[in-house]
Formats: sequence, structure tokens, C-alpha cells
Amino acid sequence: MRMWIVPIVLSGSLIAAAQDSVTLRDAYQNAFRVGVAINTEQITGKDVVGDDVITRQFNSITPENVMKWERIHPLPEQYDFSLADKYVEFGEKHHMFIVGHNLCWHHQTPDWVFQDAAGRPVSKEVLLQRLHDHILTVVGRYKGRIQSWDVVNEALAEDGSLRKDKWLEILGEEYLVKAYQWAHEADPLAQLNYNDYNLENTAKRQGAIALVKKLHAAGIPVAVIGNQAHVRYDWPSAELEDQTVKELATAGVKVAITELDVDVLPAIQTGSADISLHAAADPKLNPWPNGLPADMQKKLAAQYAALFGVYLKNRAVVNRVTLWGLSDADTWRNDWPVKGRTDDCLLFDRKDQPKPAFFAVLAEAQKAKQR
Repeated sequence: MRMWIVPIVLSGSLIAAAQDSVTLRDAYQNAFRVGVAINTEQITGKDVVGDDVITRQFNSITPENVMKWERIHPLPEQYDFSLADKYVEFGEKHHMFIVGHNLCWHHQTPDWVFQDAAGRPVSKEVLLQRLHDHILTVVGRYKGRIQSWDVVNEALAEDGSLRKDKWLEILGEEYLVKAYQWAHEADPLAQLNYNDYNLENTAKRQGAIALVKKLHAAGIPVAVIGNQAHVRYDWPSAELEDQTVKELATAGVKVAITELDVDVLPAIQTGSADISLHAAADPKLNPWPNGLPADMQKKLAAQYAALFGVYLKNRAVVNRVTLWGLSDADTWRNDWPVKGRTDDCLLFDRKDQPKPAFFAVLAEAQKAKQR
């Protein structure tokens, strides 16, 4: 087993944490699952080094893209389960908690879903049938094998109102109830999640709470609010993240941190994770193309430690913390929203080596045991 060297010593406790036998999943085994989003190279076994890190460090997985509608159901009469099947098999082989991501989203859904053969918007009845068939087919295929589903993804606008997308435009609010109803019908034992970003912002957080309470009132067993936590090294504060978790739990659910990464680059549009955003290239927006300097490594590590400290404090309601990607080489933040940018936002560097932030997260678990 490889020996990892701590590249920057943040405190004496980090040295003690840097032992071969210490893993994220072991350090947090009595608190919550620690997960990672995995990509096609990892699912298919082509990323041998990455797979080794994933299977040793994590006990939960989420697919980055292979279960999104455009991949799994690209044409009206055509499903492609080849990579989704391999994803589930990977999780089963390594005895992991498997998350399905996602069933209903305004991005990465083919145009045909919302259109007829002439390109005109379909009727409410047609779109409901398409959503029904998709959910019953996909969830039904993995019944008893996928433990948790992100059923509806990012349905809220920043003010907490429902996002004015094609789902809402054609179906109205009914689509939310139906999506969860059909997911529950397809697998009554699967955990159902609502997943969104920017829930640290009050209006959107209150919108998520209200949405889940409405679903509960309709008899829908939503079990988890997923707070994506695409955050920055200087935002949110530990106090704000603590408030966010506590308030989300008042909806009568557990809280999962579903897509955690910590942006270290100059802000372009603070607090957004909208993949449709684009900005012009500028060297000032990509100051560390060859990797983070020591001072930024320390800031990144401090933020990760603070966040995990909050999640540990709230372990009674936090049931999973998932990193959105394994390493800085894999992160979706590279090239977004500026082409050519590199964002060293995860716990492992571009060569799958642990960063000071990794050891800071381990140290946070050790400090909690000593308290």
C-alpha cells in the first residue's frame, strides 16, 4: 500500500492523520457515509489509479453523467444501460452505497422529451407519460440495487420559487408530485432525495424546505434534501453552513451533502453552479495553471476542515457527504465557466495524490473523537 507524505504541515495533528491505514470512510464511519462522484473512466476500470483511491477511501458513489436522461434514454424508443449497469456493478462489487443521479432535470435532457415530431411542444398528457415511462423503466431496472435516488434536480430559482423550465411550463407543479410518486412506486424501499445548489442562500433554502413540506403533505416520502455545496474557499462561513444544515432538517428529512467541492479561483458569478454559464478567457481568472501555491493550499484545507466540522457537529441529521469528483484532474469546474481554467477544488490533486485538505479532513474526524 502506498505511503502518502503530507506536503504542507498545517498542524501537528495532520502528521498523526497521515497513516496508511487511515481512510475517509474509516475516519467518518460513526458519523456519515463519505462518497464520491465517479466518471466513465473510473466506472469502466480504465482509471486504475483512480479506482484504487475510490475503493479504499469511499463507501458511497454517485454517477457524474451516465444516468442522466441524455445518456440513458437518448431517443424515444432507445435506452442505453451499458454504462449505468457497469456503474451499479462497480458499487455492488465494492459494497458501496449507490446513488442514482438523476431522474428529472432541466439540463442534459434531450429536446425530444418536450417536443413532437414537428418540433412543437408536446401536450401535458404526452410529457407526463414520457416522464412516467422513463422513471418506471430506469428505477425499475435497478430496484433493490440503487439505494438512493436524486429524483428531481435543481427545480428552484434563486428566489426560492419554482424554476421556469420546460417541466414547469408544460406540466405545472404536478410534475414534482408525479416524479416522486412514480419513483416510489418503482422501488418502494429506495431513499428519495430532492437535490439543489445554493441552499446556503436564505430564499432558496426556504424554497427547498417549503417544496419538501408540500410533497410530504401530498403523501410523498421524500427522505433527504441534498445540498450540493459547490462552495468557495471563503464562502460560506462555518456558521452559515451550520445554519443551512439545521434549517433544512426542519423539513423533516435527513440532509446529504451531495456535490461538495471548494472553488479556489477568482469569482466570476458568486454562488452559481449553473452549467450553462460561460465567460471569456482571461489569465487573471486562471492564476494557478500549474497547481496551487502553499498559501492557497492552506486556505483550501481550512475551509474543508471547517465544513467537515459542521457536518460532524450535525451528524444526527447529515447522512452522507459526497465529493463531486475524485481529483483536480476530474473536476467539472475545469473549463467552467471559462475554457482552459483549472480549479484545484478537491481533496486529491491532478495526479490523484492527497492534498493538505485531505489530511485536514482526516484530522477533523480525529479531533471530534478526542472531544
